[in-house]
Amino acid sequence: MSFELLIGTLTLFGSAALGLPVAFAILLGVLVYLGIAGQDLAIAGETMVQRLFDGFLLLAVPLFIVSANIMNAGSISDRLLNFCVAIVGRFRGGLGHVNVVTSLIFSGMSGSAVADAAGIGRIIIDMMQKSGGYSRGYAAAITAATATIGPIIPPSIPMVLYALVSNASIGSLFLAGIIPGLFMGGVLMAINAVISHRRNFGYEAPVPLAKIPGITVRAAPALLMPVILLTGIYSGVTTPTEAAAIAALYALIVAAGLYRALKVKTLIEVFVESARSAASVGLVIGASMILTYVVIQENVPQMISALFAGAEISPLAFMLLVNLLVLLLGCVLDATVIILVIVPLFIPTCTQLGIDLVHFGVVIVVNAMIGLITPPYGILLFVISAVTQIPLNEIIGEIWAFLAVLLTALLVMIMFPEIVLWLPRALGY
Repeated sequence: MSFELLIGTLTLFGSAALGLPVAFAILLGVLVYLGIAGQDLAIAGETMVQRLFDGFLLLAVPLFIVSANIMNAGSISDRLLNFCVAIVGRFRGGLGHVNVVTSLIFSGMSGSAVADAAGIGRIIIDMMQKSGGYSRGYAAAITAATATIGPIIPPSIPMVLYALVSNASIGSLFLAGIIPGLFMGGVLMAINAVISHRRNFGYEAPVPLAKIPGITVRAAPALLMPVILLTGIYSGVTTPTEAAAIAALYALIVAAGLYRALKVKTLIEVFVESARSAASVGLVIGASMILTYVVIQENVPQMISALFAGAEISPLAFMLLVNLLVLLLGCVLDATVIILVIVPLFIPTCTQLGIDLVHFGVVIVVNAMIGLITPPYGILLFVISAVTQIPLNEIIGEIWAFLAVLLTALLVMIMFPEIVLWLPRALGY
């Protein structure tokens, strides 16, 4: 590592540790590097603008954010909840199962874990608390755990970002996330069932079978959204970015036109909040692109490849080491930063070792999502604590069982790549 890179890196992590937002910490570290290296500081602005303009795929990010916020503001979430209660609420620990199934469905619309947790998650937590059978810490913990499924089942904002840095097919990544997402939902429902029997949680009054068709019809426009989205992408009619625009428009038509649950004032608030969220993500993306320039200048990816090549490491051992590193970093760094800043360093080595970039990408995204609920940082834990006023220590006390089963699921995905790759290969990707 050169002296310039060392000082720039220390500046980056030092300023972030002092509380400077990550995007600004990256920018400061890069500017310090360029200044010490005697390079033109304007390179930073030029690199950011050029790469952002070249990234047509990036337009999908703000569009998915808008669609998620529209669904949270409309009554789409309520209709989905009623549908899920009718299907799985009758089992012991029913609202816990509803929590998981709702996240599985909602993940096909939002692509964001934070959107799931802050929106529909808050509604479910209120339902679980009012039922009287669940502690507020348990309700919040299972909601945080199920929200991690959001970016695994397509559409997925983190997978869009991974496609940007790896040049992997976004269509393959979206398909590859479906079975792992369902697998994660399955293990969360299993651990909820075990805990529910141990603590004698109750169940919801069974909905008569005659009423289920009507409930399904009322939820149908919301349930159709992921079908429309994925059909457009995989039929070749739309690109992922165009599909994201259709998702936002469809959510607006359903919430405002069909359900009449969105007023003009609320819609303006949705757009303002979406713009803030998109700007926040955009700053991190732009800063990471400048950091990538520095990393390439210093030949860091080649150095990492040479290090692993010299050690004659196996692909499985490499995957385990990288995932352990990402898991540790996930305790203190945002998933966006990990995908945009850390992951690109390992892409050349993956290629050299013959590791499928789609398998690597899905596993990394799953890992980064688990980091969102890993103490002490776990941003989802903070989000849910903030929107529900449930003390953080109560949520952390209940999160460990869910964390354990999700880590087990991650290990299975690493050990058996076909869980990730079977569906895209079966469909010709």
